[in-house]
Amino acid sequence: MNIEAFRTYCLDKKGVTEEFPFDADTLVFKVMGKMFALCSLKRIPLSANLKCDPDRAVVLREEHDGAIIPGWHMNKTHWNTCVLEELPPQLLAELIDHSYNLVVSKMTKKQQAELAAL
Repeated sequence: MNIEAFRTYCLDKKGVTEEFPFDADTLVFKVMGKMFALCSLKRIPLSANLKCDPDRAVVLREEHDGAIIPGWHMNKTHWNTCVLEELPPQLLAELIDHSYNLVVSKMTKKQQAELAAL
């Protein structure tokens, strides 16, 4: 998956915005103001950090050695760094969905209702 496909997939989700809160090179995707994906536009190979259930994160890292690693500059229990070009697009889409859904599940009922109303 290239950066444009990654970006489009993230932005197609309900309530998602993109911004550069850290620097001019780190693209961050948020749902209702909560971060669920970020990608350094200058890092080679192109990779993205995605939130992940801790137990699933360990399994994914074992199954995709080197292509999915503990989150770079993130909480390594809850975030994975995924090398975009080394993983099947279907798996990346599933991991983006998982990250988005994890963040939404931690929102208050009011925030979830606001998101559903969008």
